[in-house]
Amino acid sequence: MRWLVGWSSTATGPAAGGEGPAVLPVGAQLLWGEPDPLWAVGDWRPDEVRVVQADPETRLAVFGICGATNDQLRVGLFAARGGALRHLTAWPGSYTAVVQVGRRITVTGDLAGARPVFHTPWAGGTAYATAALPLADLIEASLDVGHLAALLACPDAPEALGAGTPYEGVRRIPPGHALVLRAGARDIASYEPTASLAVAAPQIAPEQAVDGVREALIEAVRARLSGPRHAPDPDGPDGLDPGPVPGMGPAERRAARGAPAPGIGADLSGGSASGTLALLAAGLPGQPGTLNGHGERLLAVTFNDLATQGGQVHRTAELERARSIADNPRLRHVVVAAGEEALPYADLASGPLTDEPGPSLTAAARHRLRLLAGSADHFVGHGARQVLDAHPARLADLLLDRRRRHLLRPVTALAKADGPSAQSALVPFTVYRAARKLARTPYGEGIADTARRLLERQFADEPVAGGAVDASLAALAWCRPGPAARWLTGEALAQVSVRLGDAATRSPAVGRPGERRARAALFRQAADLRVFEQATEVRDQRLHAPFLDNQVVLACRALPDTLRVQPGARAAVLRSVLSGAGVRDLPPGWGATSHLTHVASVRAGLRHAVGELVGLFDAPLLADAGLVEARVVRKALRAAAEGEPLPLDGLAELVSTELWLRRLLARRGTCWTGAAARQRALAGGVVPRARL
Repeated sequence: MRWLVGWSSTATGPAAGGEGPAVLPVGAQLLWGEPDPLWAVGDWRPDEVRVVQADPETRLAVFGICGATNDQLRVGLFAARGGALRHLTAWPGSYTAVVQVGRRITVTGDLAGARPVFHTPWAGGTAYATAALPLADLIEASLDVGHLAALLACPDAPEALGAGTPYEGVRRIPPGHALVLRAGARDIASYEPTASLAVAAPQIAPEQAVDGVREALIEAVRARLSGPRHAPDPDGPDGLDPGPVPGMGPAERRAARGAPAPGIGADLSGGSASGTLALLAAGLPGQPGTLNGHGERLLAVTFNDLATQGGQVHRTAELERARSIADNPRLRHVVVAAGEEALPYADLASGPLTDEPGPSLTAAARHRLRLLAGSADHFVGHGARQVLDAHPARLADLLLDRRRRHLLRPVTALAKADGPSAQSALVPFTVYRAARKLARTPYGEGIADTARRLLERQFADEPVAGGAVDASLAALAWCRPGPAARWLTGEALAQVSVRLGDAATRSPAVGRPGERRARAALFRQAADLRVFEQATEVRDQRLHAPFLDNQVVLACRALPDTLRVQPGARAAVLRSVLSGAGVRDLPPGWGATSHLTHVASVRAGLRHAVGELVGLFDAPLLADAGLVEARVVRKALRAAAEGEPLPLDGLAELVSTELWLRRLLARRGTCWTGAAARQRALAGGVVPRARL
């Protein structure tokens, strides 16, 4: 794991003049020193940390993948010196920028939240980092049980989560904002353009908006291709090839010892998002796998689940589409076949401690097996659904804009989504009525209604069987309970209800319901991706999610709602992106969704691991915190394993949070030297680790 950390103090440094050793992050690289130091911690590559300097007190550090040249970085530094923050966020790639101008420090987050920034008061000033756990170590923070309750009860509701983290005293800046520190005093400033409340933003033509998405996505992929190529370090731990092994080639031996292949690769699931990135990376000018002057085709990895019986037809179709796409001569296709050892909920006993809990912890072994077969730089399609698709609540936005005729196609498609039934004819009217109700419901009233439902435990209308109509109707609200809320205790739900009630009276309504819900879904996806990266981390490998880059997010936001809500809009936009890049021959069925195969694999994993999961909740830490009753969760796990239509995502959130709590409490050591916790650990014979 990699993170940056620094602080801004009121004097000449928090540790200056104090008794005892200086407080320093373990295993860190100092980029600049007191009075406002900055460190890079972890296995950063040399090209991932760039520093430009105008004078000894004016400098810019960029962490991550940034497509800007050094001259462009200097222009951005001069613009930031005058207070123009948007220049720091306008370059292709995914990165965090830190600017120092005298005693003023500015740290920018991204629009999606995949690269968050955290801060906490410390030693009379403010410490900041791109990970929450190091700051919690620094101040020896306790767990914020109320935040964990909100994360389980309303994971998609910013009103419930606020700016908190699982650690008391450690705060997160909202996506699209920057942390500004002046001699220890902090301020949070937005760098997004402010929309007028009196005049609606002008709608650009759909063709122009799609062209913008194409340009942004191509630039995002090109920013990764233009960087240096990387290979696993043969001198690192377990890096040496053990030599010939019967039945195993070099690639198999490398995967077995946990190292990726050199060069660039991509997921190739047969879906539209991963397929688009693989074809773009393979088709752009240059050699995607260039390493030491030798060209190599882009490595495309497809996962084949042999242990899941349900969704067989859909999985076969996905594999056929992936094989058809991989016929491209610039692609080298690898199919990773796995059985029960790669089902969700497999190998829960092992795994790293992540910064925060997330549902991807339950499937980390499954994804890590796929990523081990990938490359040192690996593209993933995460975030495409959230930035391109229309959230169901956008139907209410269309009604607010008096665009009723554009509702015809989406509600008709919903009527056909779950197959023919006696109620299909009523679906368009039901959806239209729900959208109209949302359009007429004030923001505060909608949030207060969700708070009331939590207190009264009203979860009857939540979708549990995965039906498209039920899911869309439940999403037509300003806020709604999450899938795990039904298993929380009354005390935990009351805590979250109070949070929502405060937000309903304190926060003014900004934006329309569809826009707010779509952004909340994007923030949640970005947070899940961050946990996914940490839980599945492979040494010497970097995951790239271009759909969550600032420029791609901005370009996708410009897509008109009338285009988004049309059935198949995501596939149509990505087809246009590929067409503009010269790729036009796509396999039949390209763009089909794969939700059924996911549900089938989760149910198979539950059946296979139900005994271990029930044992996990024999004496759960969640129950000790007053969030759940162990008996209720054990009953739900057994019922879900037997096939009852329960919300599987909610169970995954409960299990992952319990796993995360156990790993956190089993952790020894701290990220800091000179801290009180570090001294106690050394006295107790514990050797702390720098990595989280």
